[in-house]
Amino acid sequence: MPSAVQTLDISPVGRVEGDLDVRVNIQDGVVVDAWTQAELFRGFEVILRDKDPQAGLVVTPRACGICGASHLTCAAWALDTAWQTEVPRNAILARNLGQLVESLQSLPRHHYGLFMIDYTHKNYSKSKYYEEAVKRWAPFTGSNYEIGVTISGKPVEIYALLGGQWPHSSYMVPGGVMCAPTLTDVTRAWSILEYFRRDWMEKIWLGCSLERYEEIKSYDDFMAWLDEKPEHANSDLGMFWRMSLDCGMDKFGKGHEKFVSWGYLPHEDKYQKPTIDGRNAALIMKSGVYDGNADSFKLMDQKHTREDTMRSWYDEPGGVHPFDRKTVPTQKNTINMDGQYSWSTAVRHDESGRLEAGPLSRQLIAGGTHGEAWQHFDPLVLDMHRKLGGASVMLRHFARMHEGVKLYRQAERALREFRLNDPWYIKPTERDGRGWGATEAIRGALCHWIEVKDGKIKNYQIIAPTTWNVGPRSADGVRGPMEQALIGSPIRDPHDPVEVGHVCRSYDSCLVCTVHAHDAKTGEELARFRTA
Repeated sequence: MPSAVQTLDISPVGRVEGDLDVRVNIQDGVVVDAWTQAELFRGFEVILRDKDPQAGLVVTPRACGICGASHLTCAAWALDTAWQTEVPRNAILARNLGQLVESLQSLPRHHYGLFMIDYTHKNYSKSKYYEEAVKRWAPFTGSNYEIGVTISGKPVEIYALLGGQWPHSSYMVPGGVMCAPTLTDVTRAWSILEYFRRDWMEKIWLGCSLERYEEIKSYDDFMAWLDEKPEHANSDLGMFWRMSLDCGMDKFGKGHEKFVSWGYLPHEDKYQKPTIDGRNAALIMKSGVYDGNADSFKLMDQKHTREDTMRSWYDEPGGVHPFDRKTVPTQKNTINMDGQYSWSTAVRHDESGRLEAGPLSRQLIAGGTHGEAWQHFDPLVLDMHRKLGGASVMLRHFARMHEGVKLYRQAERALREFRLNDPWYIKPTERDGRGWGATEAIRGALCHWIEVKDGKIKNYQIIAPTTWNVGPRSADGVRGPMEQALIGSPIRDPHDPVEVGHVCRSYDSCLVCTVHAHDAKTGEELARFRTA
């Protein structure tokens, strides 16, 4: 006879910013249902209404304290497409570089400060890797924790060379950038990258040279690399992989098995006259939708984006494209799990349904042969996905760790391609119109839509990676990606459900936790504690 269902309300579940609440139903030690709630209304779309079109360049980078460059990138490209600007190649490289180094700083910050802390939890004290995990990753005292958190600040020193500060710079503008790096700036940037590579990425993160790691093209290659040298197995990547398998992190966190990426890094010679329709063919890292169930790929087009609001706290029609949406927040946000329960909308593809965003999505799509022949191709994570039975907590985080090398290489490439005596900015002509800017923030697919009328912002819409991932059920009742990924998660102790944290933090949701565990039958509170 099945045991009674227990309901756990976890509030909040993140370690950094915003408010992500999660409710899970647990039966026989397994999550059988889940709801994710965004409890904080931001309202940037409301703030920007009727403002100067360039207000988004200043306001939207403040949407996130860790990925402001990604928002700035989207805001600039949105106005570029609306105003039909011309953007010099140097400016495209400078925009790409700013976003790349910001993403590089996020890698160690998330790995040490948010994710690996959970591997020191008492649940894993019987693992043969537990003692070493505590030594490395215990918060504040772990040897690699201290090194990783400290070095995470280095890459954004390059950002400050371009934008004057980090975070919240606005150096990207329609028509280019408001900087002109000197040879001294470029030399300084190279030295920062070299330090990051030599002292952390090769020595601690990988345990080998970047060149050796780049030879890995398949799951079998990776396992051979892992066994090749003790330095590989004992690197942070090797240790993560081995302990994840030992603790079963490959067994849960699957999700819908459908993934999305807008693609990112416009090529400096292919997007100087940016248009919405021309973006896909101009990207170094291609866009795409990957259906893991059908093992099929296709390009991602913004025209397929829809936002359902039936389960969200908005008084407006649902199922519309962002260009046609009006953000009308409900005045009273009463939580009703059978009705409205989140400030996040349920974002979906009008043909493919609910999609997961993030590093795993990017790396799976990198393995597809769709897109342009010259675009980046990397089959490793796709091969792992096929051979390991799909997505999991382990594979989702591995994809993020794996991506670091290619981010580093693209940062090198941007510095190498600068032509310091060429233009950095071409003054645009302001006009009315619609524009769209997209990129891949470290957390996943991010885009901005703007409509300019009579010289002011008529409509501004933002869909962030977390909107894709933590959105509530859609109008047809389909769970959001994180809600679905929680299903089947084993819960060893309902008074301390660290496994819920594993799944949620594998998405690195940008929502910033006290847990109230209730018995569904009696309503009695079982425990109250913080997951952060």
